[in-house]
Amino acid sequence: MSSNNNKGFKGNRSNLSISSDAPDSQKPPLPPTVTFARRTPSERYINYSRDDLDSELSSQDFMNYTVHLPPTPDNQPMDAISQKVEEQYVSSSLFTGGFNGVTRWLLIVIRMVVLVLFLSWRINHPNNDAIWLWGMSIVCELWFAFSWILDQLPKVNPVNRATDLNVLKEKFELPTVNNPTGKSDLPGIDIFVSTADPEKEPPLVTANTILSILAADYPVEKLACYVSDDGGALLTFEAMAEAASFANMWVPFCRKHDIEPRNPESYFNLKKDPYKNKVKSDFVKDRRRVKREFDEFKVRINGLPDSIRRRSDAYHAREEIKAMKQQRQKRDDEPIEMIKVQKATWMADGTHWPGTWLSPAPEHSKGDHSGIIQVMLKPPSDDPLHGTEDDAGMLDFTDVDIRLPMLVYVSREKRPGYDHNKKAGAMNALVRASAIMSNGPFILNLDCDHYIYNSQAMREGMCFMMDRGGDSLCYVQFPQRFEGIDTSDRYANHNTVFFDGNMRALDGLQGPVYVGTGCLFRRIALYGFDPPRSKEHHPSFCSCCCSCCCGGRRKAKFHTSVENRALRMGDSDDEDMNLSLAPKKFGNSTLLIDSIPVAEFQGRPLADHPAVKNGRPPGALTNPRELLDASTVAEAISVVSCWYEDKTEWGQRVGWIYGSVTEDVVTGYRMHNRGWKSVYCITKRDAFRGTAPINLTDRLHQVLRWATGSVEIFFSRNNALLASSKMKILQRIAYLNVGIYPFTSIFLIVYCFLPALSLFSGQFIVQTLNVTFLVYLLIITLTIVMLAVLEVKWSGIELEEWWRNEQFWLIGGTSAHLAAVMQGLLKVVAGIEISFTLTSKSAVDDEEDEFADLYIVKWTSLMIPPITIMMVNLIAIAVGFSRTIYSTIPQWSKLLGGVFFSFWVLAHLYPFAKGLMGRRGRTPTIVFVWSGLVAITISLLWVAINPPQGQNQIGGSFQFP
Repeated sequence: MSSNNNKGFKGNRSNLSISSDAPDSQKPPLPPTVTFARRTPSERYINYSRDDLDSELSSQDFMNYTVHLPPTPDNQPMDAISQKVEEQYVSSSLFTGGFNGVTRWLLIVIRMVVLVLFLSWRINHPNNDAIWLWGMSIVCELWFAFSWILDQLPKVNPVNRATDLNVLKEKFELPTVNNPTGKSDLPGIDIFVSTADPEKEPPLVTANTILSILAADYPVEKLACYVSDDGGALLTFEAMAEAASFANMWVPFCRKHDIEPRNPESYFNLKKDPYKNKVKSDFVKDRRRVKREFDEFKVRINGLPDSIRRRSDAYHAREEIKAMKQQRQKRDDEPIEMIKVQKATWMADGTHWPGTWLSPAPEHSKGDHSGIIQVMLKPPSDDPLHGTEDDAGMLDFTDVDIRLPMLVYVSREKRPGYDHNKKAGAMNALVRASAIMSNGPFILNLDCDHYIYNSQAMREGMCFMMDRGGDSLCYVQFPQRFEGIDTSDRYANHNTVFFDGNMRALDGLQGPVYVGTGCLFRRIALYGFDPPRSKEHHPSFCSCCCSCCCGGRRKAKFHTSVENRALRMGDSDDEDMNLSLAPKKFGNSTLLIDSIPVAEFQGRPLADHPAVKNGRPPGALTNPRELLDASTVAEAISVVSCWYEDKTEWGQRVGWIYGSVTEDVVTGYRMHNRGWKSVYCITKRDAFRGTAPINLTDRLHQVLRWATGSVEIFFSRNNALLASSKMKILQRIAYLNVGIYPFTSIFLIVYCFLPALSLFSGQFIVQTLNVTFLVYLLIITLTIVMLAVLEVKWSGIELEEWWRNEQFWLIGGTSAHLAAVMQGLLKVVAGIEISFTLTSKSAVDDEEDEFADLYIVKWTSLMIPPITIMMVNLIAIAVGFSRTIYSTIPQWSKLLGGVFFSFWVLAHLYPFAKGLMGRRGRTPTIVFVWSGLVAITISLLWVAINPPQGQNQIGGSFQFP
């Protein structure tokens, strides 16, 4: 179902992988589930069906395709024909074939050798005329070399992976001996969607995400969606109710006509022809009806704030009138005083909203409200339910499954005096509530603005989890893709260098880092257990239950056989967990504890081969799910209470980890530290899409939060230097780089000022620009460019994207990263906590320009360092030219060296300068004020340091003729 190919192609391929140009006598018969794959220039396999091949390929092109079946642990060595085809691919290009790994290693070694020689030469040849300038440059260059090594080492073994959904369907959803009915034997998935503030995360955005989840192509009875509203807002609650209602039409419509994407907002805004490849005659009629209903749905969602306010005002007035009548009855002739009634927020059924009120009150504010769980859509029936022509009003859903997955609204309890741990705490509350209500062995978490763009994305992820050896995977991370980004991607919002380069490289080690959204987790890994077969040990509490487990959450029986050994909990050599210790780790919920071995059992791969040592029997997950009852929901409410985590290990080693603003990276690190592996799944069609801030200020604040979390990680017990022996050395280096990279900002800012200081002083970082220095510089530059070309060609990104990433690396490094280092040190040294606001998911209302937010300039102190760097370098260039032109003996070499590096700095800061200009002369006055202050300060400082020596001299260094 899944496969991977590394740069050297060292692993054996299955002997079923054959070339299509093999002699007929050597070709085995093609099974019906075989797919054809083509390797792209970026080394990815793209799967094609036979229909695709017939329509897209000529007979000559067909010769370049191979039958591609994924490798498994029981693979045999390749036959001669497959070996020949593989060698043909490997030797195809120096930059895209198997030599890529060798070439990359060679370039890295060459550059490391040159760096050592260059730094040795620099140290042995100081500039005695400006020893201070030479010293600063040497320190910075040594750090940059160290940082570069940390960045390059984890990239030495990048891989690409491919999946085969036909094999997944054949194994889990077609009739077999063990599953004669053909019911889906796939494990369940609980999907978590997190939101916290309906003002910054519009309910319409969240509603569209929910609709894309409900319409996903996965067995309906196996899906459950949980929406975490950490703000406890009635607006979000009613928006989810509206989405559940509209889903009755939208989801069957998507299934009937194979709609992609299944986010209605994105679908109806597609610029391509919506009628292309639609064969059903009633598609046009159905689409028009659904579009009309969706427009009305948006009107209702957008009108909810006013509707809730008017309703609450009406009920409030009624309560005041009722209170006055009661007072009048008690006091017959006495004057009536105005009674002040607390202004509550009212639900549509005439009751008080138990969450946050529009007018905050005790027990009804953002940090003080009751826990709420509401099942918006109940669990579906186990068998398909087909619609009729009258269902959903005039839409013919005959032979279309109209069932909807379970949808649950959750708002955890919050009370003063408790640390609620932001998003990590909300996610852990969902883990516990979902374990009691649905207990899917896998968890997919999405931000409220990240919707499912590929309806089969979960199936692609399940190919890895259900593959042989997949039980050692803690999560499958999908890349983040963004919409609404300006065409030039001014601030590198797409971040393709990271998602298409760095993350693929980590996939060749122990796995990619967890990036906070678009990640499919194994539930048992979130519980803090070690991977199976990590160490020989005795069975214990979590010894997995027998096949009767799959029929219900509470029927747990424990086996002690070799094939059903327990998952251990312990980062080192801790004893196996037993039943008496479970409440100390997971809390006192019996239902939650009983659900753990069930989730472990249901998440195992099929035991359909002798190589599978920890599998489950085929057909074990075809039994119907237990129905929800009031007692189960009540138990779920109890586990989302604010006190439940007291004296437990939630947030410490169980669930999402607390203590950092980047809880995602820490959570993934803890799993890798226990020996788990992860994989990176890049699908042919983007799995998920979301939004990103295109405004400069919002982007800098986002980067500030990430960098601050990295500094926190570096100064915590999650520092990779303290990792266990279960983490691979290169994976450890990758995590170490995550914690260290913000500190590069200190040296980067100094280095950005060095060209200006060189021009001001008339000196340079070297005594003279001799041939040795220039040759070293040329070789280092060429190896950087060649490594970049290798990375660009292999990962499929474009040079412009790489250059944008380089530019924003300097912009972020001289602004947000420096602030992050200072804030992180304040937290560690002085204990000053750092608070961050949510990144706004809403754009500016500008119908004429969808990128209007790009041109808004919102002042922030983070802009001061880059502005200072630009002004200093511009002034320095002017001073340098003036000095050289009017000097008796012009030092052109020193001028050219300083000007070249100044232009290098300014070229990187160009997007920042362009962002400050805004649009149509809307640059804020404060930008001009700060620029003027910086220019005046530098001029006065230079005059104070090097005052004029005569009336006709300037700065004492040059004079007018």
